[in-house]
Amino acid sequence: MRTIKYLVVHCTATPHVTSVDAIRRYWREHLKWKSPGYHKVVKANGEVVTLAPDEQVCNGVAGFNSASLHVSYIGGVDSTGKGVDNRTQGQKDALSQVLHEWRAKYPTAKIQGHRDFPKVAKACPCFDAIPEYAHI
Repeated sequence: MRTIKYLVVHCTATPHVTSVDAIRRYWREHLKWKSPGYHKVVKANGEVVTLAPDEQVCNGVAGFNSASLHVSYIGGVDSTGKGVDNRTQGQKDALSQVLHEWRAKYPTAKIQGHRDFPKVAKACPCFDAIPEYAHI
C-alpha cells in the first residue's frame, strides 16, 4: 500500500454539464494518459463517481501523484472560460463527504487544492481549499 500524504481537491475547468465520459475521453485521446486524472469526480447533482481505487496512482498533480488522492468537481469555469467557484450545494456536500472518508483512512494526509502545490500556475479548484476544509 502506498503512503498518502495529500488529499487534493480539483475542478475540471469545464461546464457543469460535461459528462464523466467526455472527461475520460479527453484524458485518453488528447493527453494520452493511461490512468485517470482523479480518483473521484463529483457531478453537479452531487453524485460521486469513482474513477480509480485508492491504490492506483492518478494524474492529478505532476510530481506528487504517488503520494496523493484526487477528487474533482465538474465545473470551475464561467461561460467565458474564466475560473470561478461554481460548486453546487450537492458538490460541496459530496466533496466534504469524500474528504471525511479519506481523512478517516489517511489521518495524516494534508487537504489542499491543486493550486497549493509548488510550481502550479492554475486557479484549480477556484476556491481556497485549505481553510475551507481545515475542520476535517
